[in-house]
Amino acid sequence: MYIIIGLGNPGRKYENTRHNLGFITVDRLAEKHNIQVDKIKFKALVGDGRIAGQKVLLVKPQTYMNLSGESAREVANYYKVDPENIIVIYDDLDLPLGHLRIRKSGSAGTHNGMKSVVYQLKSDKFPRIRLGIGGNGKEDIIDYVIGGFKKEEVKVLETTVDNAVSAIECMISESLDIAMNRYNTKKNTKVDDE
Repeated sequence: MYIIIGLGNPGRKYENTRHNLGFITVDRLAEKHNIQVDKIKFKALVGDGRIAGQKVLLVKPQTYMNLSGESAREVANYYKVDPENIIVIYDDLDLPLGHLRIRKSGSAGTHNGMKSVVYQLKSDKFPRIRLGIGGNGKEDIIDYVIGGFKKEEVKVLETTVDNAVSAIECMISESLDIAMNRYNTKKNTKVDDE
């Protein structure tokens, strides 16, 4: 079984914001595999189904970003899933816009939602998919991450979300290493909106 957790903030106010790319990715994955993410459990909206023959639980914590780990811990404790079968998806200010980075484990970096997940799971030994949102350095970080997408960002981020969905499918059907080789954006690769 795989637990796939997308990080974001609940409510219409945050629906289409950079900080909700984890939610957006889970929604796209759910739509593609006909999984209803509409049950309230573990302080989250959840839905279960199958991807590549494997049972999956899609999770959208409803605790607000900085407390996402509470939901992750409750789900992990209930299902007793190995950390390598918990996949966390989130936006990353430290990656250029449109870049995708899959990691087997590692620190939370500057992301408060991930800090909460690592703290609550008492481990950083789980795969994660980071979706680059860039940062212009001029705007307040909070305003930037909870801000809506600029017109020129939409197509780039839609492609990034689609690649994240394909990467998750690859992780489940093939392996984490294959997904990393296939979907990680190479350094110095320009992501454009052609």
